[in-house]
Amino acid sequence: MSALEIAGLVHAYGPHRVLDNLDLRIAPGEFVALIGPNGSGKTTLLRCLAGILAPQQGRVAIAGIALGEDALAAKQRLGFAVDPTLLPPLLTGRQCLELFAGARGLGGVPAATLALAGELAFDTWLDREVQSYSLGTRQKLGILLGVIGEPPLIVLDEPMNGLDPLSAFALKQYLVRLTRENGCAVLLATHALEVAERFISRCVLLLGGRLVQDWDTAALDAIRHDADNSLEQVMVEALRRFGAPRTD
Repeated sequence: MSALEIAGLVHAYGPHRVLDNLDLRIAPGEFVALIGPNGSGKTTLLRCLAGILAPQQGRVAIAGIALGEDALAAKQRLGFAVDPTLLPPLLTGRQCLELFAGARGLGGVPAATLALAGELAFDTWLDREVQSYSLGTRQKLGILLGVIGEPPLIVLDEPMNGLDPLSAFALKQYLVRLTRENGCAVLLATHALEVAERFISRCVLLLGGRLVQDWDTAALDAIRHDADNSLEQVMVEALRRFGAPRTD
């Protein structure tokens, strides 16, 4: 059973198709980077698979449950990092975590989540109100809310933005452990290719609403062991090959 299965996904804003008959399957234990230029549809794709947007066509299934057939059950199998700007300002970090734990049917905030909070140097902020947080601290809470309970599929959109180097490294290590030891699948949308290049097991390139390139583990290993190559260079070459327009 796939952790994520997307088939024939179409989403448009007016006449403009942002996602154009897109297919994607992610297996348990895969750590997948979703890359692409600005305007390629990455955020729209993530919002469709999280049920925030309703696509015009296609099917999204999370851990075998179709989002269009049983949205609640599907979303309970999905961890989606909360946008830092949408966090409730008057709640404390601990109260936010307890709220999400309850929504997932957990008896309390899991020890693994609290351990990650410590690794991210967030534990000192747990009992302070969100309105007192910096952007980086809010980003940490949004990530913790996304991974609480360690569901089968975790989706993160530029999670390293605003994180200090130690916290960013701790998060990368945690995500690797989740995939390798717990069998969780991670889909990470990012522009930070140095993050993707070292830690992921697969990379897909989104362009013009379609996935035009898919580098598996063997292809990524070949890139890593080539001193004259990098994922950034390979992506640029792919963009040129597929005629990607330049955007601001």
